[in-house]
This record gives sequence, C-alpha cells and structure tokens, in this order.
Amino acid sequence: MPARLKEHYTKIVVPTLSKEFGYTNIMAVPRINKISLNIGLGEATQNPKMVDGAANELGTIAGQKPVVTKAKKSIAAFKLREGMSIGAMVTLRGDRMYEFFDRLVNVALPRVRDFRGISTKAFDGRGNFTLGIKDQLIFPEIDYNKIEKIKGMNICITTTATTDAEALALLRAMGMPFTK
Repeated sequence: MPARLKEHYTKIVVPTLSKEFGYTNIMAVPRINKISLNIGLGEATQNPKMVDGAANELGTIAGQKPVVTKAKKSIAAFKLREGMSIGAMVTLRGDRMYEFFDRLVNVALPRVRDFRGISTKAFDGRGNFTLGIKDQLIFPEIDYNKIEKIKGMNICITTTATTDAEALALLRAMGMPFTK
C-alpha cells in the first residue's frame, strides 16, 4: 500500500501546482526528493557512548538504520581527533520518506510547546528547506524514560524545485504548517 501522502501528492498537489505555476508536463512539477535527518553530538568527545544512544533514537524515529558520522579532521581546541564518532545521520527516500514527512507534519510538530508555525526563512535559495528541532521527545516513538539526554536534530528536505517560491508552495500544499 503506498503512503497516504504520496497519494495526496499525485491527486491534489500536482494539479494545484500545475495550475498555480503553469506547468504543462507533470514531470516538471516539484516533488520531495529526499529527507535527511542529522544529529551532531559535540559532547561525544568526552562520552563516546552517547553516539550509540543517538543512533538508536534516530533509527527509531526514521525506521531505518542510521550511519555514524566521523570527524574529518582533528581540532585541538575541541579535543577532537580525526576518525572520532561525532554524530549520526539517515537519508530517507521513497515511501519511508513520505511516511516520515506525514508523521512530522501531523504528529510531531503539533506536539512542540508554544507552536505557532514554521518560519519560511529557512530555504537555501535553491528550493531546499532545513528545520532544526530542539528535542527528540516530540516524536511519539521515543520513550521519555529511556533517554539519557535531550538531543536536537536537523531535518533537511530536498526538493526538485528550482526556486524557494515553488518549494514553499509544494511544502505548504503537502501540509507543512508555515507561519502566515
């Protein structure tokens, strides 16, 4: 069974964006390409076991095994050596991506305290959107009793849109709660 949001995209979003921007070919309509989740842990230099906890939580949230990221070069001021584990990341594509986006928009973001919408200023100029989350507890899959420390994460949504206006229209049509 295809993801619910994928059907929404093909039946509602494609015709809406085609009319709004005047696309004649449905392949020209922007779509979400991939979603990357990243947790960077600066404290992992003192406690290397924190990376395992972060990777487990990221795997639970994404439904896919994360890759542990390593430091590319040594920085003495940060007590960091080349090759040390300092984070975890996951790249989602296809049905898993649509499923995660659905959970992010409809379940996780409404659970943020004092939530008034997402700022529209986090576009990069080429149609990609990045969102920072301060704590991972907004996802219902995470058990409050099993976490040792609250960690934030970056969620980067890569689209095939060429401009920020197209990407904003796409994400708004997909249900992303932007501020007015």
